[in-house]
Amino acid sequence: MSGELVIETSGLRKEFRTRRGGHRVAVQGLDLAVPAGGVHGFLGPNGSGKTTTIRMLLGLARPTKGSMALFGQSVPKALPSVMDRVGAVVESPKFAPNFSGRQNLQLLARSRSIPQTRIDQAVETVGLTGRDHDRYKSYSLGMKQRLAIAATLLKDPELLILDEPTNGLDPAGIREIRDTIRGLGEAGVTVLLSSHILAEVQQVCTSATIIGNGRMLASGKVDDLLGSGHVHRVTVDDQAAATAALEAKGFTVSRDGTSLRVETEADPAVITRALGEAGLWLSEITAVRPDLETVFLELTAGETLGPTPGPTLGPTPGPTLGEEKAR
Repeated sequence: MSGELVIETSGLRKEFRTRRGGHRVAVQGLDLAVPAGGVHGFLGPNGSGKTTTIRMLLGLARPTKGSMALFGQSVPKALPSVMDRVGAVVESPKFAPNFSGRQNLQLLARSRSIPQTRIDQAVETVGLTGRDHDRYKSYSLGMKQRLAIAATLLKDPELLILDEPTNGLDPAGIREIRDTIRGLGEAGVTVLLSSHILAEVQQVCTSATIIGNGRMLASGKVDDLLGSGHVHRVTVDDQAAATAALEAKGFTVSRDGTSLRVETEADPAVITRALGEAGLWLSEITAVRPDLETVFLELTAGETLGPTPGPTLGPTPGPTLGEEKAR
């Protein structure tokens, strides 16, 4: 496997045995490639296999088939040698409620022989300076999540894996976590951000992998996934005259409510020039780019997605035994 990738999986598959004797497929043939640096979104609806994939990468679940690597080293075999380079927030961390945030971090640091100087750096990175002496039980959900991230930062990881870090947070808490993640990516930490919230991924991620029913649907830089945006929304008083003038110049034009949608790969200035030559003046022109929601809906058209897992083998599946539900 390539050493240039921080995370790499090939043909990764995970099946769960059900109480009725069948098997449920949570992850099927997943090829995941996460480059070093920046924030990589791991995007998919609840039940698409994101958490199961993360648990396999961290050695918390055994794959049925396929291979995995962290920093170019095969896992789970190499986990003991690479885990010091990896931080993860997968489940709700356990902190002492009557201890302050700092005291909780001090306990963790001492148990792992981590220098106390790392605490100040971690607290500052997650934006808890000034609140680190407050009791943990007084923290908001957003602050608790930031403390969990601070705990993973104590060992100064090169890779940080976050599984749905904004679940249950209010808008203020979501913004705080989003700012923290963006700052970590800019500081050189590679962040794998698992989320089912498309807008969240679009705002903080530089690259993304979109999965559905446990398999990859698309992967690449976010800008590439969104496309180049060759459609412009044009607002002009006389839509009929503007349509005729633009079509005469070879543009593809369609009506979009009170505006026109004009397709061109050329500089948008040519639209303004064409209208001006016809004695028409626009009041607004805006580039129209698809968002990740649009891309995702196009990729998953015709698929059954949602909390229901992927295809099954054998009898109708029931609840799984001994494993967390794929999320």
